Amino acid sequence: METSKLFLLSSSLLLVLLATRPCPSLSERCNPKDKKVLLQIKKALDNPYILASWNPNTDCCGWYCVECDLTTHRINSLTIFSGQLSGQIPDAVGDLPFLETLIFRKLSNLTGQIPPAIAKLKHLKMVRLSWTNLSGPVPAFFSELKNLTYLDLSFNNLSGPIPGSLSLLPNLGALHLDRNHLTGPIPDSFGKFAGSTPGLHLSHNQLSGKIPYSFRGFDPNVMDLSRNKLEGDLSIFFNANKSTQIVDFSRNLFQFDLSRVEFPKSLTSLDLSHNKIAGSLPEMMTSLDLQFLNVSYNRLCGKIPVGGKLQSFDYDSYFHNRCLCGAPLQSCKITRNIINKKEK
Repeated sequence: METSKLFLLSSSLLLVLLATRPCPSLSERCNPKDKKVLLQIKKALDNPYILASWNPNTDCCGWYCVECDLTTHRINSLTIFSGQLSGQIPDAVGDLPFLETLIFRKLSNLTGQIPPAIAKLKHLKMVRLSWTNLSGPVPAFFSELKNLTYLDLSFNNLSGPIPGSLSLLPNLGALHLDRNHLTGPIPDSFGKFAGSTPGLHLSHNQLSGKIPYSFRGFDPNVMDLSRNKLEGDLSIFFNANKSTQIVDFSRNLFQFDLSRVEFPKSLTSLDLSHNKIAGSLPEMMTSLDLQFLNVSYNRLCGKIPVGGKLQSFDYDSYFHNRCLCGAPLQSCKITRNIINKKEK
């Protein structure tokens, strides 16, 4: 009798457990095609620890580094950030057709070139392949990904020229190609982007030549061309009617007269240091709400205009010019006396 009761109790508990246990085939949200591709990516990367949660017996929508669309349950984000990972970006990445975000970042042992398979991902909006050891050219195929709003290929070992076709991206909001080994001129087409005007970050490369004349109409929020080998007349870029806020053209070979330049009233940060810029500081600079200014290491002369924010910056913002004077530098009278003594 006691044995029968025990058997019935055990059977009841078993039925309850079976009834409440989710059936994998019914509960799993992950698309099986996407799961298969993800497992191929994991294998191609030699099963790194950062992808340890990628277990074929679990729902891939719950895996680390990926996200699924809440409605379709297709993989729409692959973000591998930091961690011990070696090898190249697997071609299988291109077989995740609904991917909108692709990030491989801060992976110093990630090598090789950016795979052409990425060109298949027509839904991509954000691409960040940065702080790695990727090499080779900046692929022109990125211009085919018309939904891109953010492209970051910074802090790599990319080389060669910048593809002018990137200007065909109609929705691009920011382009980061800084801290690579890129050479050649800035494409003329970059002054005429197809849609919105992206923030342009091209610093710490080996770009050369003159600023494209098309930059006369180029109006980005941020523009950083510092630490290159660019030359010529930069004044064509500046215009009082532009809405640019932050510019850094430091450590180049620009040579022009600053005296007649009209800066955008929206400008908050200006770095022209370490160039060959002559002339004087325009009086209109006193009307700017500058938070940062550096015009040091140029060939400027004349008195620093008094007013606005110009006297709030320290000596280092102005020093090493030909004969620039006035607060916060020494008085113009002293400067003139020094020049006169040198001429005698």
